[in-house]
Amino acid sequence: MRGVFVFFACMVMSLSASGQVGDGPGSRRPADTVSMRQVELFGVDRWFYVKEIDAEVFARIYGRSYKHDCTVPLSDLRYLRALHYDADGRILVGEMVCNKAISDDVAAVLRALFEARYPIERMVLIDEYDADDERSMAADNSSSFNFRYISGTNKLSNHSYGMAVDINPLYNPYVRERNGVTIVEPACGEPYADRDRDFVYKIERGDICYREFVKRGFVWGGDWTSLKDYQHFEKRR
Repeated sequence: MRGVFVFFACMVMSLSASGQVGDGPGSRRPADTVSMRQVELFGVDRWFYVKEIDAEVFARIYGRSYKHDCTVPLSDLRYLRALHYDADGRILVGEMVCNKAISDDVAAVLRALFEARYPIERMVLIDEYDADDERSMAADNSSSFNFRYISGTNKLSNHSYGMAVDINPLYNPYVRERNGVTIVEPACGEPYADRDRDFVYKIERGDICYREFVKRGFVWGGDWTSLKDYQHFEKRR
C-alpha cells in the first residue's frame, strides 16, 4: 500500500513539474503569461469561456464599473475569459465583462483574433483602474462594460450596457473637434490620432479585427463622420 502511495505522489510531482497540475486555466490570473505548451496541454477551448457574474466577479466590479446607482440588471451581464497575444508574441490571459446579448459574439471574435495571433496589449477588467476610463485607455487596456456617460454629454454610453467593446484604446483613440480644438482621448494617444502613420496595435478598416466584429453586426467608431472612435465596436440596443 505504501508503494502505491509513493508511486502516486511521484506521479503528481512529475505532472506538476511538467505543468499539468495546478497550472491550468483555473489557476491562472488575468494578465498572466502562459506558454503554448500550457495551452495545448489543457486544450484551447478550456481557456475561452463565458459565465454569469458570480460573487467573486461582482465583488471586483461593485462600486467601480458597476456603480451603486447602476440601472443595468446584473443578470444582463456576462464574464468572459480568453487568451490573446501581445505584439511581442507572448500569450496572455484576458478577461472582460459585457452584455449577455453580445457575449458569444465577443468570445468568438477574441478566439478568432487569438488564432490569427492578432496583438492585443492588455485585457483586464476596467475595475483594475477603478473604472477610470482615461487611466484604462492610457494603459492600452481593452474592455467593455463600464456604467458611465458619453464623454462631454449626459447620455449613457453603450459601454454602460456592456454593448460596446474597446480594443487597444491607446493606439486607437477617440478623436473629435470641439470649438476648433481637437480632443483626443486618452490624451497620451494623441500621436496615434494620425491614421496615416504605421504603428503596432493599429485598427484599420478591413483588417481582421474590423472584419471579425463587423461580420457579427458590430459598428466601428472609425467609420463615424462626426467624430472618430477608432478603438470602439458596438451593437445598437
